[in-house]
Amino acid sequence: MAEAAGPRRLVRAPACLCVLCGLPAAGKSTLARRIVGTAAELGWRAAVVPYDDLIPEQAFHTEVDGVKLQDMHTNWKSHRQAVLRSIGQFVERSEGVTTLQSSSLINSAAWEQCTEAMLQPEMLMSDGTPLLFLLDDNFFYPSMRYEVYQLARKCSLGFCQVYLQCDLESCISRNHSRSKPIPTEVIREMEKRLESPNPQKNLWEMQSISLNTSDSSSKCDIRKVMELICSSLNNPLSPVEENTEQQEADRLTCATSVVHQADRACRRLISEAMKTARDNHVPSERMRLLAAQLNESKATFLHNLRKQLLQEVPFIQEDVDVERVVERAVGSIFDDQKEDILSRFINHSD
Repeated sequence: MAEAAGPRRLVRAPACLCVLCGLPAAGKSTLARRIVGTAAELGWRAAVVPYDDLIPEQAFHTEVDGVKLQDMHTNWKSHRQAVLRSIGQFVERSEGVTTLQSSSLINSAAWEQCTEAMLQPEMLMSDGTPLLFLLDDNFFYPSMRYEVYQLARKCSLGFCQVYLQCDLESCISRNHSRSKPIPTEVIREMEKRLESPNPQKNLWEMQSISLNTSDSSSKCDIRKVMELICSSLNNPLSPVEENTEQQEADRLTCATSVVHQADRACRRLISEAMKTARDNHVPSERMRLLAAQLNESKATFLHNLRKQLLQEVPFIQEDVDVERVVERAVGSIFDDQKEDILSRFINHSD
């Protein structure tokens, strides 16, 4: 007697993670909607993953005055990882159903909304239907995009990136017309720090294109994106056997190099600050106190930098542009701290 047929399981369909990156209001969401429409015409399952909707608003708040993108990046990290875990769960479960494991970190209603179309019965009955996730976020640091690449490699998915290049003033103008505009200063600060995909520097960014979106996206732009996605679907990444011990050694070497160079850069800034204080006739007893506070600030900064590098940097040593990491960290964090301390002493306030 034949056994009863069990639950129907789907054959693993080709899938692609497409990262849409660029400044706020560069046109990512508009492009994503057009790509989803084109994908639907091809019979694909496609969804936009809107980070702004999935990540709770409180995750974007900082506890310091002013705009501190480094703090914001750290605060976003656990929430962005929850988004990627949910994508991974969806892709890995052949039944096409996923249960959120970290509902407190992302908006479960927004997640259900973005995957709803993929769970329609007619879609689930189509074995081999391509699966496309369009990740809509700013992704201004390579490390943010590399996390997506890691997921694609782990799950043997296609991976590609579309950088929407739009001039700053156009982004600011568009942002003002939004129902919930973000502060203009955030956009200006992000523009200074944004690092667009660089295949010459990062081999993992080879599947990337850049679109000029100062004007609306053209049919030619859509065609380019679809060609990129098709290429990525046909060439999924392969999981790499990871040598954890070697990776940790590389990470430690990299962190040591970065911290050493950062220390030298901080010393130069402290010397410049001391000279400025002398030129402003700060009394000698306060000069000693200034030096002590600057050195204490430097020690704390270097400690936190080393800790962050060891915990967060996803690259092996040769993938890291040490000089750039040092310049960005020192310039965006310690230099500001140095200026705050110096201004207090020059203005004779405690």
